[in-house]
Amino acid sequence: MRYTDVYVGRFVQRPNRFIAHVEVDGRTEICHVKNTGRCRELLVPGAVVYLERAGNPMRKTQYDLIAVRKGDLLINMDAQAPNKAFGEWAAAGGFLPGVTAIRPEFTWGDSRFDFRLEDGQGPIFVEVKGVTLEEAGEVRFPDAPTQRGAKHLRGLLRTVEQGYRAAVCFVIQMKGPTVFRPNDRTDPAFGQALRQAAAGGVQVLAVDCLAEPDSLVIDRLVPVDLA
Repeated sequence: MRYTDVYVGRFVQRPNRFIAHVEVDGRTEICHVKNTGRCRELLVPGAVVYLERAGNPMRKTQYDLIAVRKGDLLINMDAQAPNKAFGEWAAAGGFLPGVTAIRPEFTWGDSRFDFRLEDGQGPIFVEVKGVTLEEAGEVRFPDAPTQRGAKHLRGLLRTVEQGYRAAVCFVIQMKGPTVFRPNDRTDPAFGQALRQAAAGGVQVLAVDCLAEPDSLVIDRLVPVDLA
């Protein structure tokens, strides 16, 4: 996936989870933050950030904050980007070889999954989770408690129990991590739900991305450690 009209700036502060103040070309802009997670280790004063200028001149905020540099890492922090990158990867056969149909935002029972894919062997339901939390080469999810995330996993497990295939794909919004793990310190309930889903037959995979200021493309599988 690609962005257009990208600018570089310096992060100043985040008054609330929806907006950030960023210095751009010598002036301070109020930007929309496309990620409601905590991101405390990313959005630190002085951090280099990347913004996409909004196409709608009537918007209250004219920029979206889409990526940040953390040391040598460029981390995409657009919460919508993982689904877009996964959709492109899936359409190219990266997730499911021989894919014949892809339907985003598919409702099944009381669950709404990010994708329903077909390959001639019946459907496979997929939830996509974006990952931005990194420490010493390891990445974890979530960075804040998420009851909704655990509910998605229980929904995937129910599809397997009824004879379907299901998967959760953690799209790591950066390049080069060595391993993915659930963030049990922050949300033990999510970690428990993920392990139960995996034990019940839900496929659990993680992929890293080639991240640039103006693009995010899924690259390779990353080892998953649920121990």
